[in-house]
Amino acid sequence: MAVYVDNAVFPWRGRRWAHLMADELEELHAFAARLGIPRRKFQDKRSGAHYDIDEAMRTRALELGAIAVSRTGDRARMRAIIANARRQWSGHAAERHAAERHCADAPGSATVDADAASD
Repeated sequence: MAVYVDNAVFPWRGRRWAHLMADELEELHAFAARLGIPRRKFQDKRSGAHYDIDEAMRTRALELGAIAVSRTGDRARMRAIIANARRQWSGHAAERHAAERHCADAPGSATVDADAASD
C-alpha cells in the first residue's frame, strides 16, 4: 500500500497545490490525519478521491513517506493512480451499477434465465 503526491503545479489563491492520493481510501484518510488535514477537506470527486495540499504540506507528506509522482514524467503510473482514485469516489459503484443496468435493458441485449439454461 502506498500514498502518492503529485507535482505541486496547480496555482490557486496565491499558492501552488498538489493532490494526495493512495492505494486504499482508509490509508489516504489516515495519512491525511497524520498531516493534520481535517476529514472535511477530503475531495470525494468523480475525477478521483484525494486531498488538496499546498507545497509546504507536500514537502511534509514526502518526509512522512508519500511517494512523489510526476504528471509528465511517468504518465502510465500517474494514469493508474488516477484510475484507482476514481474508483474510490463514493459514486463510482452506483454509477457502474446504473451503466450495467442500462446495458442489460438495452434493446437486443441477451439475458439468460438461469432456470431455462439448466434444462
